[in-house]
Amino acid sequence: MKPDLGLWSNFYMMVGSSAAALTGLMFVVIALISQIERTEASEEGLAAFGTPTVLHFCAALLVSAILSAPWQSLTPVIVLLAITGIFGIGFILRAMHRTTRMDGYDPDTSDWAWYMIAPLFAYAAILAGAFGMLAIPRLALFIVAAGAVALMFLGIRNAWDTVTYLGVIGRGRSGSPKDGP
Repeated sequence: MKPDLGLWSNFYMMVGSSAAALTGLMFVVIALISQIERTEASEEGLAAFGTPTVLHFCAALLVSAILSAPWQSLTPVIVLLAITGIFGIGFILRAMHRTTRMDGYDPDTSDWAWYMIAPLFAYAAILAGAFGMLAIPRLALFIVAAGAVALMFLGIRNAWDTVTYLGVIGRGRSGSPKDGP
């Protein structure tokens, strides 16, 4: 039985609009931060922690766009959501690898939890929801929604953490790398 995706239109309009606005805000923040003198370690940190945050917002926007389109069947929805989940998982695994190779900063447990493990579960939820639509589409839509919302909140939390960390470094305070992303 095909679920009525139209029932989700307000939800995905809200999530998609928020994701788009937050993505734009990240660009503004990065532009402002570019005025701060950074070290090579903070450049690596921005690449390892800032880029995935933008990706999370973009992934939530993409999921919203996929589920807001007027599809005639669930097949393209399933395929596109599965690709989104697989790409997100792959990106996080790559970020994990990149993080282990960083010089000048040793990520702590909090960094691994918020920047790597939690997003991995969010992308896995999107992937599981995509495959779940084959058997239990109504429940699967809630699983995909949970993944998209998790990416939004993780993006907000991680953007704040990154910006405050870079702000401390930029002011020349004695914030050690252990204090931030």
